[in-house]
Amino acid sequence: MSFQGEQYPGVQAPTADSEGFRLNHTMLRIKDPEKALTFYTRVFGMRVLRRLDFEEMQFSLYFLARPEAGEDMPEDAGERTVWTFSQRGVLELTHNWGTEEKEGFAYHDGNAEPQGFGHICFSVPDLDAAEAWFDANDVAFVKRADQGKMKDVVFVKDVDGYWIEVIQADRLGQMGD
Repeated sequence: MSFQGEQYPGVQAPTADSEGFRLNHTMLRIKDPEKALTFYTRVFGMRVLRRLDFEEMQFSLYFLARPEAGEDMPEDAGERTVWTFSQRGVLELTHNWGTEEKEGFAYHDGNAEPQGFGHICFSVPDLDAAEAWFDANDVAFVKRADQGKMKDVVFVKDVDGYWIEVIQADRLGQMGD
């Protein structure tokens, strides 16, 4: 029998009713799409899979991911929309039109009081090289790999102040209990 997940109070076995469910995306609100897109495409190498505009409600959605090498995205916009909503690990950036022009405007990052949302996470093949890349691109650090009680875990901020955890999976095998 294969591993079925860790068990704790409150954990229930999935039923057939949820068969095929998977987490598709996480949404962050952004102030300025040009700055946010520059950050996520340049620093983290993501691609915009699809942009959807909702003129009546005055907002745009940008769906970003890091497709695997050789993975083909459909050219047709409708097919690409369906394909985007069937992926894993997608980041949705939501831009409410006009926020980029508001002086001092900022979204709550979830880490200031009252705390709520915490961060998204990227796994990288070489954490030391990633730190050097972040330095070369003037990325703001919350915590470097050699700082704090949790070693080998980096936290940086995106242009809207959201925290991004950055890890190298093979350096975390002994983490926790």
